[in-house]
Amino acid sequence: MKILNLGSLNIDYVYRVDKFILPGETKSSISLNKNCGGKGLNQSIAAAKAGNEVYHAAYLGKDGQMLKDEMAANGVNVDMIKEHEETSGHAIIQVDDNGQNCILLYGGTNQCLTKEFIDETLDSLGNEGLVLLQNETNLVGYIIEKAAEKGLQVALNAAPMNDKVLSYPLDKLSWLIVNEVEGKQIAGCESDDEILDVLKKKYPNCKILLTLGSKGACCYADGKLYTIGCHKVKAVDTTAAGDTFTGYFLYGVLNGYAIEEALRLATTASAICVGRNGAAASVPLKSEVDEIIKNKTFGVLDITVE
Repeated sequence: MKILNLGSLNIDYVYRVDKFILPGETKSSISLNKNCGGKGLNQSIAAAKAGNEVYHAAYLGKDGQMLKDEMAANGVNVDMIKEHEETSGHAIIQVDDNGQNCILLYGGTNQCLTKEFIDETLDSLGNEGLVLLQNETNLVGYIIEKAAEKGLQVALNAAPMNDKVLSYPLDKLSWLIVNEVEGKQIAGCESDDEILDVLKKKYPNCKILLTLGSKGACCYADGKLYTIGCHKVKAVDTTAAGDTFTGYFLYGVLNGYAIEEALRLATTASAICVGRNGAAASVPLKSEVDEIIKNKTFGVLDITVE
């Protein structure tokens, strides 16, 4: 099944630091790398590396050719990317000695989508496929409405979370993908344990994927709750781990995997990702993921079904 990602594209400026910078502080970084990134780009590359047929649609500034080239080199169809006079989106990323990151975004061309561009792009997909979205572009609510009208599956990764997400027609999603922070904000609850109970009542027709970082992930689908832990690996850079999880999980559910096996595939792929520097460059190939699962290199995680 085709995946159409109407998603963000960012140039990432990654600064390695011992500790995150504090208010009023000036400090030197250990290193600087310029990488391809954006949740949209990362998820398109992850989905393509997993084996999906992926089309990416976006506007791109004249400074962003490296982003288009990177996706094309990783098997993403970039024919729907159009040049725009605005500067491309970019991110200022700090990565500390523990592999954690903090990110400052500038939307740029990611915030320049038009309804005409969206309509044209959705028409080109036809009436079969999945539309993948993140909250780094404008007109997300409009895309959900129009894609649902066409009978397309829609998956939204509600990140980065803000109040706009609460205005989107989330009840029309096929998949809502959130981490524990985003999930609590959408559900309006205080505890991680409450997230799925609240969300499945608010959006009964929507499947929910909840990632919990080092605690693993949960999935609610077709009346069942699936839970998996997390592989214990040394984290070098967690920047694209969630996007890798999303791309690989969608590959699983769109290609006939049981939910348990889709979770196992995604968990293994993200464990490989956090052991590498960079965003898109850290996403593994499916052959690598399959080999690690086959050889039980990271061990075997239990999956519970309720």
